[in-house]
Amino acid sequence: MSSETPYDLPNGERIPVIDPDTAAHNLRLLLDRFRTGRLEPLFFGDNGAPEGVVLPFAAWQQLEALAEDAAQTEHSRAVARERLAGASPDEYVPVDDLAAELGWNLDSDDHPPKSTDTPR
Repeated sequence: MSSETPYDLPNGERIPVIDPDTAAHNLRLLLDRFRTGRLEPLFFGDNGAPEGVVLPFAAWQQLEALAEDAAQTEHSRAVARERLAGASPDEYVPVDDLAAELGWNLDSDDHPPKSTDTPR
């Protein structure tokens, strides 16, 4: 792929960024690369700054799962902060009771269950 401009990420890594026209022209080539196991993403944008990325579908699925886990964790933290902010010590809940309320088995569960319900 041509028309690459190097772009330095905050962590010091350098990525190649191509212009949108070159990206569009090379999508078939990129798909062929993904199919042969070359899974490097394609970064594109105007003026050498990354604005978009094309990546393998499996990588996107992993990112979606991580985002869902992060959202669930943040929800749990928000619930905990809310409870702690307004609770007096006599309202504290033992961890075993909380786990039961959330449907967690502390002896075997590695991850909390996926739920959209707010506990309590």
